[in-house]
Amino acid sequence: MSPRPLTSARKGAPKGAAKSVVIFVHGYGANGADLLGLADPLAPHLPDTAFYSPDAPENCAGNPYGYQWFCIPWLDGSTEEAARAGQVQAAEDLNAFIDQVLADEGLPASALALVGFSQGTMMSLHIAPRRAQPIAALVGFSGRLLQPEALAAETTAKPPVLLIHGDADPMVPVQSLPEAADALVQAGFETYAHVCKGLGHSIDNEGLSLALGFLHEKLPA
Repeated sequence: MSPRPLTSARKGAPKGAAKSVVIFVHGYGANGADLLGLADPLAPHLPDTAFYSPDAPENCAGNPYGYQWFCIPWLDGSTEEAARAGQVQAAEDLNAFIDQVLADEGLPASALALVGFSQGTMMSLHIAPRRAQPIAALVGFSGRLLQPEALAAETTAKPPVLLIHGDADPMVPVQSLPEAADALVQAGFETYAHVCKGLGHSIDNEGLSLALGFLHEKLPA
């Protein structure tokens, strides 16, 4: 299958001057702009970093004003087969986008971090372990690990992972965090996890501060 082109805005270090890249991967029904705003509080602490946040490749069946990486049967009435096929295609799309960003910035995979939210976390946790070279870091907010039973056998790269989840999340149960963390640890990943008390399906200042510290530590100086 051929990857579909993704549209993205860019913030942060000037083109050609960046020493690292953060790619935000948004959730179901949102768009790239929804997460690119996180670059504003992060950029002063990561001054040599370029920030991208692409729109997912499909219009969202559950929200006509947003996008989806793949359909979700229990939300939009699609089939499990369609969801799985959409996930496979979206992985091709996102991997091609990552490759193009790294080529444009002249940087190796070790200078890249993925920051996902919800379905974007699912995408990030799916593709990062299956890339040829490990990225610098992966931060996953409010998501889950797809096909955890396949992780160990299909892993080709083991980036460090930070998982953050609110314990009052009504969309993706907080139990998804230990389930993902256990699978990652068993597969040999450096894994960190944090539960934000009283937080729903969102990103708060506590979680963002933890993500910043992790990115600051793992991205190239």
